[in-house]
Amino acid sequence: MNLRQRFGNNKNKNTKTVKQDNPGTVHLRRDSFQELKNRLHQKLIDSLDLSVLTTVDRGTLRDQIKEVLERLLSEEDLFLSPENKERLITEIQSETLGLGPIEQYMHDPDISDILVNTYNQVYIEKHGKLELTDTKFKDDDHLMLIIDRIVSAIGRRIDESSPMVDARLTDGSRVNAIIYPLALDGPILSIRRFRINVLSVKDLLANGSLNSPMVELLKGMVKARLNVVISGGTGAGKTTLLNILSAYIPPDERIVTIEDSAELQMQQPHVVRLETRPPNIEGKGTVTQRDLVRNSLRMRPDRIIIGEVRGSEIYDMLQAMNTGHDGSLTTIHANSTRDVLLRLETLMLLAGIDIPEKAIRELISSSIDLVVQIARFSDGTRKVSSISEIVGMEQQTITMQEIFNFEKTGVEKDGKVLGDFRPTGIRPKFMERMIRSGVHLPTELFSP
Repeated sequence: MNLRQRFGNNKNKNTKTVKQDNPGTVHLRRDSFQELKNRLHQKLIDSLDLSVLTTVDRGTLRDQIKEVLERLLSEEDLFLSPENKERLITEIQSETLGLGPIEQYMHDPDISDILVNTYNQVYIEKHGKLELTDTKFKDDDHLMLIIDRIVSAIGRRIDESSPMVDARLTDGSRVNAIIYPLALDGPILSIRRFRINVLSVKDLLANGSLNSPMVELLKGMVKARLNVVISGGTGAGKTTLLNILSAYIPPDERIVTIEDSAELQMQQPHVVRLETRPPNIEGKGTVTQRDLVRNSLRMRPDRIIIGEVRGSEIYDMLQAMNTGHDGSLTTIHANSTRDVLLRLETLMLLAGIDIPEKAIRELISSSIDLVVQIARFSDGTRKVSSISEIVGMEQQTITMQEIFNFEKTGVEKDGKVLGDFRPTGIRPKFMERMIRSGVHLPTELFSP
C-alpha cells in the first residue's frame, strides 16, 4: 500500500512511506524540512551545468531552477502544501544564486544592516532598531559557503592565512567577514545595506530629522561653497545626509568623489567616482584615500567629496580646502562637534605630519567652516543634533559657535524621544560670504 501524508500543518516535518520486506506492513519515515531542502538542492546541483551560472540572466536562471525543482518534487513520494512548496523552491533558489537564508532580507528596503553572529544567530536593523530573527544557517560550513560566494565574486579570498575581508555586493552593499582563528566562535558576517532610492530633504523633514530653518541653512551653505564636515557615530546617517546635501551642488560643477567603499549617489551629470583598492594576495597594489586625494587635485575638480576621512588623507584634504577647493564635503566618526576637532587633530598626528600642534589647529580652523552633528537616539530615530560654525583661533584653542541644536525634553512611554530643534540666536559669521555668493537667508531664521 502506498500512503501519502500531508506536509503542511507541521512545516518542520514531512512524511514519506517506505515499504518493508513484509508487504503487509508500512513504515512512515519522517524527514525534516531542512533535510528535504538539502536533498533537493544536491539533486539540483547534480543536474545543473554550473558553468552557465555566470553567463545566463539571473531572472532566466531562477525560472529554469524553478522548473527543475518542480520536476524533482514531482518525483518525491510526498505531498506539499502550496505554501511550503513555494517556500522550499524560494529557499533553494536563494541557496543556489543568492545569500542563502539571509537572501530574503536583501529585498526588504527597510532593513539597513544584516548581522550574522555565527551560523545560528542573525540580527537585522530595521527602522533604526536591532531585532533578533529566527533565521539560521545549517552550520559553520554553510555560512562559510555564502561568505566564499561573496568574496570570490570580487576576486578576493578568505581563509586562515587571510581571515578578514571587506567586500561589496553588486547592489553596492558593504560586506565585512571575519573567520577563525580571529573569530573564536565561528564565522561572522556583517552587511551594511545600500539604499537604492536616495532619501530627500522631504523624507528628513517627514521623519523629524531636522526642521525647515535648518534645511535652508544647509542648502545655503552648500550653494555658497562652504567646507562642511558631517560627524556622527556608526549608523547615524552621515552618508545619507552627505548624499542629500550634495544634491544642492550646481549641475555645471565637476565633482570628484573619493571613498573606501562606493556609497555616494551623486545626481549631477559631471561626476568622477574614485574608490580605494586593497592589497592583492601578494600584499601589493594598495591604493589609499590619500593617494586618490592627491591624484584628484590634478583632475581639475570644482568640489572634492570624501566619503569618510579616517587616516593620513586628512592633511591633503585640509590643504585642498584651504587652497581653492571650496565647497568640499566629508564625514567623520565623532560623538560631538567639539570631538570632531580633537579627532581631526589626532588623525593628523597619527599620520606623522611633522608640524607644530598650533599649526595643525590653525590649518583646521582656516579650512573647515561648519560641522554638522547627526545622532541616532534610543528610539532608532536619527536627528541633526547640532550645526556649529568654526570661528577661528584664540591663542591655542579653536573656537566654535553653535547655530542650531536639538534639545531633548523627554521620552514617551513607548520609547519615542521628545524634543525641539532650536536656533541659539547667534548670527553666523559666514553670512557675509553667503551674501557675496548670492545666497540670502532671512535674519529671523536665527532668532531663538
